[in-house]
Amino acid sequence: MRDDDQESSTVKLYTAAQVREAERPLLDAGEPLMMRAAEALAVVVSEELERGPVPARVLVLAGSGNNGGDALFAVARLGRRHAIDVLPVGTAVHEAGLAAAVAGGAHVIDAAEAEDAEYDLVLDGVLGTGTTGAPTLRGIVRGVVEQLLPAVESGRTKVVAVDLPSGLHPDEGTTADGLVLPATVTVTFGGVKAGLTRGDGPRLAGRVVLVDIGLGERLAAIEPVGEASIDRIVTRT
Repeated sequence: MRDDDQESSTVKLYTAAQVREAERPLLDAGEPLMMRAAEALAVVVSEELERGPVPARVLVLAGSGNNGGDALFAVARLGRRHAIDVLPVGTAVHEAGLAAAVAGGAHVIDAAEAEDAEYDLVLDGVLGTGTTGAPTLRGIVRGVVEQLLPAVESGRTKVVAVDLPSGLHPDEGTTADGLVLPATVTVTFGGVKAGLTRGDGPRLAGRVVLVDIGLGERLAAIEPVGEASIDRIVTRT
């Protein structure tokens, strides 16, 4: 992976369904899209951690879907330099990703432990583009996010959102009830989801980094829904 030379880039915007359409043939062919996403995500997380205390305390909010897997494989690449807690918050967890994170030194905790701790960085891997209807934080993660919000809003805790901030509609940039962790940076994969640039998207997404995971040729055949300027693009080498 390498960064585009430009400090900011104008990119095409797509709906969540369009990005999933572009992903499907590659996934069916066994392309390692999650590993590509996790590799770049780990780089961005490392960059954010380098700007703060070392060692840092990191919380991974790991949902049931691919975003949770991306987050888990990403922290597995960070090594043992930082203290990493993993809170599974979905109906399931990406087992291979969790095993990799634990092998890399991460600790699995429960919601009570997460609510009692102070974190330097939160990796938001709860909800992604596969969420149906209005994305809303439910269950144990809701209380944890409510507890984290004051530190995030004051700037004491950074947030790296995986693909999009959990609770933000990927197409419309709206929220069902306003409960979303505002991201310092959002690392989005394949194509920039339109909701990151609409409505509440710019306020909640922070800096937007697009990671090339190999969808370019297929997205080029799809009519985009707009364009916008983002912080940077990480391309494949």
